[in-house]
Amino acid sequence: MTEQAVSRTVAEVRCALEEHDYLADEGLATAVLLALELQRPLLLEGEPGVGKTEVAKTLARWTGGELIRLQCYEGIDIGQAVYEWDYSRQLLHLRTAEATGDAAGVDAETLENELYSPRFLVKRPLLQAIDHGDGQPPVLLIDEVDRADDEFEAYLLEMLSEYAISVPELGRFEAPVPPIVVITSNRTRDVHDALKRRCLYHWVEHPGLEREIAIIARRTTEVPDRIIRQVAAAVGQFRTLGLYKPPGVAESIDWAQSLGRLGAAALDSTLAEATLGTVIKYREDQERVREHGLDTIVEQALRA
Repeated sequence: MTEQAVSRTVAEVRCALEEHDYLADEGLATAVLLALELQRPLLLEGEPGVGKTEVAKTLARWTGGELIRLQCYEGIDIGQAVYEWDYSRQLLHLRTAEATGDAAGVDAETLENELYSPRFLVKRPLLQAIDHGDGQPPVLLIDEVDRADDEFEAYLLEMLSEYAISVPELGRFEAPVPPIVVITSNRTRDVHDALKRRCLYHWVEHPGLEREIAIIARRTTEVPDRIIRQVAAAVGQFRTLGLYKPPGVAESIDWAQSLGRLGAAALDSTLAEATLGTVIKYREDQERVREHGLDTIVEQALRA
């Protein structure tokens, strides 16, 4: 593919994402394009609130595929992520067979096969994404993989290498067409190199001032442009203070919407202090902002 063709295609991806309310820069649009074309998982790392999860949601809206989300956490296992058996229905099936007398004429192996049939299989997100059937492939969001442990990450690597899952009682499930896979990480720990090699990788930055203004404008209603610009500029200043949890775009949107609901025509230090909890969510971070000088930040935002 020529450089010109790639550029046009990246532009088309940016346009498609924008039509579904996601304003991507060229780097992210390129990563999305390559993930779709090469059918490779896309690993997105970045600070919380930069829009990693929203990429998967937007892809689902764009492609029309079902969004299947797996939220990772410490201790997640196969039963919660892949599949498990519906033991209560299996037990009910046994009792019904005994009560009706059906169990009397059936050997143990046949009865056991009935218990481990697809009707009693509970598909969790990974198996749902693999065994999606015909139609548009789903978008599989594996969210915050850095919270899971090493064993689960190893299983994930194996599953993504072949887009197949084995259920001992039923056999092997293979995806007719691989799902679109988006993996996110807040980098609370490093994701293993083996998983990174399997994926395409992109670091998602906080948006620049003008792009954040555009994002806030798209995601808020009845908020004056002046407030939107001042909020984006002030949040940009907050992110330079080394806070424990710098505000993300979601907090910018909340702050702007809150100021709009209060009927504010412009940001001032009194209003910023009163609404600080909508954008800075940790007491220690709020104290750091005050120590730096909230008045100064507001003045810089007004000039911006």
